[in-house]
Amino acid sequence: MSPALDTAHIPSRDREEVVRNAVWKSMVAIDIDHGPPAEDINVRLGLSTVGPIKICSARATAVRMRRTERLAREDEEPAVSLGIQMTGSSVVVQNGRECLLGPGNCVIYESIAPYTLLFDEGVDHRFVRFPRAVLALPDRLLRDITAVPLGPGNPIARLAFTYFSQLAVSDELHQDVHADTVVEPSVGLLRAVLTSQYGDSGLAKGPLEATLSLRITQYIRSHLADPGLSAAQIAAAHGISVRHLYAVLSRSGISLGDWIRTRRLAECRRELAGPDGRLRTIAAIGRSWGFVDATHFSKVFKRTFGISPRAWRDQNHLRTRT
Repeated sequence: MSPALDTAHIPSRDREEVVRNAVWKSMVAIDIDHGPPAEDINVRLGLSTVGPIKICSARATAVRMRRTERLAREDEEPAVSLGIQMTGSSVVVQNGRECLLGPGNCVIYESIAPYTLLFDEGVDHRFVRFPRAVLALPDRLLRDITAVPLGPGNPIARLAFTYFSQLAVSDELHQDVHADTVVEPSVGLLRAVLTSQYGDSGLAKGPLEATLSLRITQYIRSHLADPGLSAAQIAAAHGISVRHLYAVLSRSGISLGDWIRTRRLAECRRELAGPDGRLRTIAAIGRSWGFVDATHFSKVFKRTFGISPRAWRDQNHLRTRT
């Protein structure tokens, strides 16, 4: 994976803030305390996504990361992170357990509960973040398996270490032509690791039909920016017919077109109000979330939110008085 961030090219006074923003935007909201002073901070991050899966490959100087109770409460999409220790050691603390990781070890931790990650010797680690829903595993199992080392003693964990450590750095597998293909086996392998560690491997064989609606909506969320997103594309990505797709969503009370439009509008609204909202035209922001017709976008936005995109942006970006 090519580095997405390298602090060697960033002024020392800005390094902590740049690293924090990159991690919050790409992976998870977390407090980061660097060990060395700002001028000695050295961080290289590779960041990517594979369908609904978020990936980070990190090498860095010593750091402590804390997911506080407040941040855990604010999580919009509960997730499970797989930590992969490449060299050195680290410590993961969650749910009253403390886990020491050595090379070849993996561990999971959940976003919905506070946790601490300690990298006192520096970071050589890979992080793979899954939406909690796609794993389709009982809450009790996930709670009991967090901060438990998944090490060489578990043959499925050994396989997972090799697989996910390679997935995390393979640019080729992150491309659209391959990305959708590896999502299902990645989910299935992590399910197998966790259920075998828990002592109930039968859970890994359970049908995923019950969570198909959740997996479909996760897929749609990750492809909202694609103006060509269609029922046929969504169905093909999940190995089902279009008719089956509509039936699954109907059982969950979801109208496909309305659901996609609502979430696209929410992303446009967020971006227009965000710190970079004035850096692009309103039409460009609409196009980036699948609204190819600027006039249609403005009409739908105003009908939904009761305010035009321009007025919404101006309201959130008051011009500096001179």
